[in-house]
Amino acid sequence: MDIFGTLGIIVAAVLIGTILQRLSGTGVGLVVAPVLSLLLGPAFGVLVTNMTTVVSGFLIMLSVWAAIDWRKFWLIIPAAVVGAWPGAWLVGVLSAGWLSIILGSIVVAALLVTFTLRRLPEWTGRIPAVAAGLIGGFFNTTSGVAAPVMVIYSRLSRWDQVSFAATLQPIFMTMGAASVVSKLVLGSVTTEGDVGVPFGWLLAGIAATVVVGILIASRLASVVSAAFARRLALTLAGLGGLGAIVRGVIDVL
Repeated sequence: MDIFGTLGIIVAAVLIGTILQRLSGTGVGLVVAPVLSLLLGPAFGVLVTNMTTVVSGFLIMLSVWAAIDWRKFWLIIPAAVVGAWPGAWLVGVLSAGWLSIILGSIVVAALLVTFTLRRLPEWTGRIPAVAAGLIGGFFNTTSGVAAPVMVIYSRLSRWDQVSFAATLQPIFMTMGAASVVSKLVLGSVTTEGDVGVPFGWLLAGIAATVVVGILIASRLASVVSAAFARRLALTLAGLGGLGAIVRGVIDVL
């Protein structure tokens, strides 16, 4: 695929993911990580996804600030930062094929759990929040996808959807930053991916795409329900996850 085709798919994935995240609270990691891992390789693709979630989480956070539950944020994030480091180590020691298989398997397995466990027992307090942060930070670093873990925690804790969707934004922003820092510090992945454009220009383009996605989502909010946006994000993520597994198996074999 030529450079314009690659960049076009990256822009489309980031745009769709941002729109879905602004409408439902999740979407960027779910949609972008599998697509970018197929295009750019799992290590560099997830790194770019992590950087995208930093930008999208920050910008969307500004528009939902009043609904953020900062108490829950501070319960989750310290453990998420800790969970990022073993994830970064794993990224550095595995081959591209096995990384693709792990990424796709995490996405598909998490989505299956999300869909099948409709009603979970109530479990509130510090322990489930810390567990969600630890697992979410690990998953976010290895696969770029922490949303299903957070959805499961929200169901266990009976977290109000409006507050949950808003609080996810600073959570995703901070998880993304922790994932990027841990992988660059450990040397698990570099910014020298084969995109065809300088890395700085790629990030600038992603940031601009995120802004456009937020603006489009603000217009769609009155006609597209959060439930529909969430289902679409999960469906796209499932397809991308299956594609990553297939690519990984082919690479390994």
